[in-house]
Amino acid sequence: MKFALFYLGSYINLVLSALLVSVLYLGGWGFPLPVEWLAGWLGQPVDAPLVQVITASVGIVMTVLKAYLLVFLAILLRWTTPRVRIDQLLDLGWKFLLPIALVNLLVTAGLKLAFPAVFGG
Repeated sequence: MKFALFYLGSYINLVLSALLVSVLYLGGWGFPLPVEWLAGWLGQPVDAPLVQVITASVGIVMTVLKAYLLVFLAILLRWTTPRVRIDQLLDLGWKFLLPIALVNLLVTAGLKLAFPAVFGG
């Protein structure tokens, strides 16, 4: 039972994170078509109750679809990539990613000092 609750908590975290990313970074309830086009197709003014209900419904559906896409991508990534041991991950971080980050920091600082007008001096 503890293992099942752990996995349930993991998937709840995944869904809530996908909803949060969907709202904050992917436009959430935004729909590619303007509301005016929808109102024109229905022959109603933009502030009509029918148009408002349909717009709200489409917004909820778009948020859920974007979150579903993110959950699908996360689960697909989780199921297709091999597991990495902790010593391999630490080796990658200390021997590969840290030197790249330090070089990036030095190059950025050098460019900022050399060309202050271009790089926001």
